Amino acid sequence: MAQGLGVPTFKGGPFAGQPQGLSTLFFAELWERFSFYGMRALLTLFVVTPIASGGLGLTTVDAARVYGNYTMAVYMLSIPGGFIADRYLGSRQAVMIGGSIIALGHFTLAVPTQTAFFIGLALVALGTGLFKPNISAMVGGLYGAGDERRDAGFSIFYMGINIGGLLAPIVTGYLAQSPAFQEILRGWGLDPAMSWHWGFAAAGVGMTIGLIVFARQMGRLGDVGIKPVVAAGAWLPTAMVLAGTGAVLFLTVLSDDPRFQWLRAAFLLVPIAGVVWFAMRGDLEGKHLAAAFVLFIANMIFWAVFEQAGITIALFGLDLTRNEVFGWPFPSAWYQVLNPLFVILLAPLFAFAWVRLGTRQPTSPVKFVLGLFFLGLSFLLMVPAAMLTAEGRVSPLWLVGLFFLQTVGELFLSPVGLSTMTKLAPPRMVGLVMGVWFLGMAWGNKLAGILGSGFTASDPDALAVFFLQQSVMVGIATVALIALVPWLKQLMRGVR
Repeated sequence: MAQGLGVPTFKGGPFAGQPQGLSTLFFAELWERFSFYGMRALLTLFVVTPIASGGLGLTTVDAARVYGNYTMAVYMLSIPGGFIADRYLGSRQAVMIGGSIIALGHFTLAVPTQTAFFIGLALVALGTGLFKPNISAMVGGLYGAGDERRDAGFSIFYMGINIGGLLAPIVTGYLAQSPAFQEILRGWGLDPAMSWHWGFAAAGVGMTIGLIVFARQMGRLGDVGIKPVVAAGAWLPTAMVLAGTGAVLFLTVLSDDPRFQWLRAAFLLVPIAGVVWFAMRGDLEGKHLAAAFVLFIANMIFWAVFEQAGITIALFGLDLTRNEVFGWPFPSAWYQVLNPLFVILLAPLFAFAWVRLGTRQPTSPVKFVLGLFFLGLSFLLMVPAAMLTAEGRVSPLWLVGLFFLQTVGELFLSPVGLSTMTKLAPPRMVGLVMGVWFLGMAWGNKLAGILGSGFTASDPDALAVFFLQQSVMVGIATVALIALVPWLKQLMRGVR
């Protein structure tokens, strides 16, 4: 049976009260996220590290631009990735092919040249564009219409993502930054400055394990994600999607040029136009898609600030925080463990709450409001932390608090957003709508790079203003979304 239609059939028993196929997707995504977050934890730090220490020796502004463009491309390529799976490959084949390209990209990053670094980033972005939207679409395909387990299932799936995200920085951070491992390399007669590339290689190993898990357990998925029937003449819309995505990607990167920064207005104007266009159609499908674009804007703003974790918060941890516990030093990359750790601790509580509340749980728009609220609080917390850096390096507990509040916000918004998109999308367009959802994350990540270029470690007052600006921006978005909640409920008729 086609993905997302009716009630799917599965092999095997339940997984934590969910369809057995969820376990296959859970573990495959766990290892893919191990590879992604393992490399992400190192990316900004590697770019700003001096050449003599094995890095690229670029500026903070350059690092923010590289990070923003790379993470943007990762999610933007989900649009053609979802579309190609819908029309040609099916989600299963897309995941296998995408995962293979990701692994190749990470192993390319292990080659210690600047050319290999950028080629590796491009390969990881291409592979993730195929992998990411389609494994999420398959999770949605496990549930029939009206199945109240859906949000809980996505929360469990999200916990798997973060188990990979928890393990990854520990492994890759140790390999890349630990003096102990650099001493091991020195003992082997190898250059200790090359330790960064051992971290990148470990990310490739993680993706390879994920592919093996998925291939061996694919039978548990039943009919979900099978190859679709291709209609005659399907190459034309495919060519249009590929060309359109390429053009958007090019124009977004072009907006880095001071002469073309006005193009950044499209980040907000395009989704607003989508809201108006689909709302004016008047039919239920159009209203659902209009609601999806409203949530798209909230999603984009959320990730623009949340993804500072990989740029400004990573640099704050490197330059301005005491990286030791009871006198024991640790790599600054290990701060990236905090978010997935809190997700693992809190996701079961959120999943239990949604199942227990059933139809009494908050609607999706209200969950989005709460997600933005806690994100804004997290950056408000960093204002006094920034001011305290005038007296020297600050306690790691400030970053612990930041990541806790961010994680609470993330669990209200991100897994619920994935679930909501699969419910709002017409059955024939699930992969494409998931790709559009990841476009919001793409532009959010691009905005994160733009915002991150304003980070400074040398002026506490300017840094405090920087964090306050992020908090205020999210606060304005939160108030605007609260005002739109009644209208969104009308647009989302039939979908909670």
